[in-house]
Amino acid sequence: MKRKFIITFILSLIAFTILYSTLWFKVFEKETVAAPGDEIVMEDDDVIEDDYKLPVDNEIVFLMMGVDSNDMKNYRGIRTDTLMLFKVNFDTGKIDILSLPRDTRVLVRGKEDKLNHAHSYGGTNLTIRTVEDFLGIDLNYYVKVDYKAVKTIVDAIGGVEIDVPQRMKYKDPTANPPLNIDIMPGLQVLDGQQAHDFLRFRSGYADGDLGRIKAQQYFMKELIKQTLQPKNILKLPKLVETYFEYVETNIPFKLILKGVGAARNIDTENINTATITGTNKMINGISYLIYDREATEALVEEMFGDYLLKNK
Repeated sequence: MKRKFIITFILSLIAFTILYSTLWFKVFEKETVAAPGDEIVMEDDDVIEDDYKLPVDNEIVFLMMGVDSNDMKNYRGIRTDTLMLFKVNFDTGKIDILSLPRDTRVLVRGKEDKLNHAHSYGGTNLTIRTVEDFLGIDLNYYVKVDYKAVKTIVDAIGGVEIDVPQRMKYKDPTANPPLNIDIMPGLQVLDGQQAHDFLRFRSGYADGDLGRIKAQQYFMKELIKQTLQPKNILKLPKLVETYFEYVETNIPFKLILKGVGAARNIDTENINTATITGTNKMINGISYLIYDREATEALVEEMFGDYLLKNK
């Protein structure tokens, strides 16, 4: 029983799922739900009640936002570097992940802009609403992660083995924090800083940001698998500390408990990934991804059909 909760917690750290409070409550007997946010994410009439009925029992959908910032509480001017829509089913153990390219041209505050700009204008709340309008889904929950969490976790488990697909070399002293990436290709064990750089690298892929998304999806799968190795169970205290320092979420504790009984069904080999696709286009000197509307609608309906607003 204890091992089940430990595995559940570690999976939440790496996949950024909503299971962390299960372990925190059961093992450490804490009654906390979420790390403090950088703002009030939901308006008063948007608050999810504890008896909120899920469209599918023992399943939840949430938006994972990755940021790289020296101050997570200050969202102004901070763009999301990674956006992934997760669906976790506790009965089947299946995890679906839909990656949303940061350069996707969508409506943000009524004007066409890059999807990742929403966070810099209105933080978590505007990002959720923008994704909700873009995909036409009912989206209530989020998990926001600072990339420092990845660095700390990777170092805590002694590195993660990754087959780097190409030479990754990129420098940007104006970034916050500055980037100085230089990773050779081939199978190797990346430390925390290298893992961070692997995820942030985006300038040299033949297919642009879509290549970076593929690399991120591959890295996430490997990190989940390698973190769940029995030897890393002893690293739990450090992972707990990392979670509360670099991760925040609005998912209610009672909702998390809906999946406790079936948490052992989560299967790292049963992770399905997909990406919004389209055409890269320069508009007024700015590069955008013009997404394929028909393909996007079909993909969203296939992966998140029970959450479509048109079905409500």
